[in-house]
Amino acid sequence: MDKQMRAEREKRAVILQSEGQRDASINTAEGDKQQTIKASEAKKQQAINEAEGQAAAILSVASATADGIRKVADALRQPGGHEAMQLRIAEQYVTAFGNMAKTGTSMIVPANLTDISAVIATAMNAIKAPKVAGDPLLGVKQQPRVE
Repeated sequence: MDKQMRAEREKRAVILQSEGQRDASINTAEGDKQQTIKASEAKKQQAINEAEGQAAAILSVASATADGIRKVADALRQPGGHEAMQLRIAEQYVTAFGNMAKTGTSMIVPANLTDISAVIATAMNAIKAPKVAGDPLLGVKQQPRVE
């Protein structure tokens, strides 16, 4: 009877030990699972935050560009605006060719390089191109669509 009681106690001890190991394994696995989920959620939130930041940056640049274009358009409507634009085009033309001459060992030069007035006239013709319906910068109202 003594052996039977000892065997019974040992059996319960083994069962309790195995249940403890099982519970510890379950707890460890549950902890790993929670850690993986939290890490995944953190990566997701980071991606969302970065995307929102990039979107805000794009909108900011687009807004600033649109404001700059509006200011240029307004300046062109002022007296002397076209002459100022012609001067700016001539300056950029000369600067561009100067930079090309500095950086390259050889360069192809247009036949009328010295004729800046032809360059300005070409640029002005591009600006005087027909206005496109619906272009708010050119001040043309959009025509209603007929279907």
